[in-house]
Amino acid sequence: MKFLAAIFSRQGFAILLLSAILAACTVVVDDDGPGPHPRPPRPEPQYCSKQYEPVCARRGGDRQTFANACLADRAGYRIVRDGPCRDGGDGGGGGGGEEQTFCTREYAPVCARRHGEMRTFPNACEARASDYRVVDDGPC
Repeated sequence: MKFLAAIFSRQGFAILLLSAILAACTVVVDDDGPGPHPRPPRPEPQYCSKQYEPVCARRGGDRQTFANACLADRAGYRIVRDGPCRDGGDGGGGGGGEEQTFCTREYAPVCARRHGEMRTFPNACEARASDYRVVDDGPC
């Protein structure tokens, strides 16, 4: 009888130990059920280089020139074409006889305004190239 009691107590301990191990390995899956699931948001770039390769980008009815495509994408704009935006009656299609503005990479921030929108630019040249009027030195 002592022999059977020893076997059952060892088996009971083994079963208890295995149950504890299996409980620790349980995975819970949180599923919202069938159907389409929203796509996770695209991570924004943490860092954009300061390389100057201007692009013209648009968001809604607003067109802006950005120093590079990464900065435009990070601001939520869609790139329309390489090079700065051209203003005029042709809607940026070119052929208006306008010259491109090339700005230095000097960092001397300015606050500029266009149609009531205030924006900080790295320098006054980039503000003017984007058809903004400089209203103050330093960031907005």
